Parts: sequence; structure tokens; C-alpha cells
Amino acid sequence: MARKKQPPVSEGDKDVIGGLLRELRRAAGHRSVESAASSDACPASRQTIYAYERGGLVPSLAQFLELVEFYVLDGPRGRDAKAEPDLRAQGVTAVTHALSLEAYQVPHAMDLITRMRPDPRKKP
Repeated sequence: MARKKQPPVSEGDKDVIGGLLRELRRAAGHRSVESAASSDACPASRQTIYAYERGGLVPSLAQFLELVEFYVLDGPRGRDAKAEPDLRAQGVTAVTHALSLEAYQVPHAMDLITRMRPDPRKKP
């Protein structure tokens, strides 16, 4: 059976994902993508991060989470970084927001789970 082609990611979702990553990078104190990508721990190249932030490419959920983890937990902090609790809270917000987007299919998965859940009032 052939796989069903997935719908393209909306421009709105691309913009939101790029904005979430850009704001996290800045919150970690990296004014430029080059500053963040120059770290050996960075999980993406400078060009890839630019493409994500500009909406030209959409990271997979795994790639998105790797960048969030780098900015919030693993990467070096720039001079203008937010306080640790604020940066962590912003990271939680970014992941939560991304999971609500159609781009990552989590809303569809939650709907499917709801529809498949057995009715406890019905006897088998």
C-alpha cells in the first residue's frame, strides 16, 4: 500500500516554529545564529538554523527538540542571556507551543487517541 502524502506545513506554522527557535536563541544570549552554531555542542549548522528561523525549512520534531535542549540546557550562554529560570520557562513554552501546531501532528494524534478510547460505560 502506498503511503499517503502528508499535507505541506502551513506558512503560519513555519513562521511560528522559526520564531520560537529565534527567540530561544536570543534568550540564551546569542545575538547571531553564527554565535550559537560555532559551539561544538550545537546540533545544527549555521545554514540549517538560518533556514529554520526564516521558515525555509521545518525541523522534524526531534530536530526542534534538540535545538531547544541545546539553547536551554546544553549550550553556552551569551553575555545577554536571560536568567536560568526564565530561559527554562521559555523553553517549556516553546515545546508546548510547537506540540500544539499541526506541523507536528500532535493535535491529530490526540484526536485519534480520543476517538479510539473505549467507552467504559459499554460492556464488551
